[in-house]
Amino acid sequence: MAGAFEEETNLYNRIVLGSLLPEGAWEPLPHWLQGWLRNYIGGTLVYFISSFLWCFYIYYLKRNRYIPKDAIPTNKAMLLQIAVAMKAMPFYVVLPAISEYMVEQGWTKCFASIDDVGWPTYFRNLALYLTIVEFGIYWMHRELHDIKPLYKYLHATHHIYNKQNTLSPFAGLAFHPLDGIMQALPHVMALFLVRMHFRTHIALLFIEGIWTANIHDCIHGKLWPVMGAGYHTIHHTTYRHNYGHYTIWMDWMFGTLRDPEEDEAKKM
Repeated sequence: MAGAFEEETNLYNRIVLGSLLPEGAWEPLPHWLQGWLRNYIGGTLVYFISSFLWCFYIYYLKRNRYIPKDAIPTNKAMLLQIAVAMKAMPFYVVLPAISEYMVEQGWTKCFASIDDVGWPTYFRNLALYLTIVEFGIYWMHRELHDIKPLYKYLHATHHIYNKQNTLSPFAGLAFHPLDGIMQALPHVMALFLVRMHFRTHIALLFIEGIWTANIHDCIHGKLWPVMGAGYHTIHHTTYRHNYGHYTIWMDWMFGTLRDPEEDEAKKM
């Protein structure tokens, strides 16, 4: 079974590195380094493509429709966010490189093919995996606020973006490197707790990059129970609410939820 995982990561390496790098340039590299390089290239592409397209759509094509003109961040602010994210990106992708190594060694509960467990078990385990991730990210994020040294030396890097005209999709990955790794760590920890499809795990790690771009665009999508940008913008302005990731459930359960519509009603 471990060999199947290595065959799969070799395939990903050939697709990404073989398509984007000169022929033979990457093949002499150790397998783990190939994986790191592939994740670095993939993560960078996901970050720039998703953020650029979304910024172009909301700030130019739909200018003033979703957010007022004075809430649009300056080009300088977005370039600074890009600089922070790019400094951290080589470190972010260490985590998926390590998780792939552990999976290939057979240390996790991953399975290679959905046929190994069947579709009903796949969806049940996926729901359990996402619940563990949601719980883990909520508490990791909350402790990054509550434990003062963690906030001061790690999470404060991200919270300099504390109002609408400083938030943009590019801020989604503008973290201290260790902060970004800590918040993604539940994805890896869950692999030791529930049988998870390896390819789905890899896909969800990259979906993180798209999701974090989305929740920093200041647009309240109003799709219950999704923890969208309206909720996350409140997090950046109050620092004490809406620590959740994909949904509002953890904030609701632990008393830290603040609703954007109720917030606006109180201001009126």
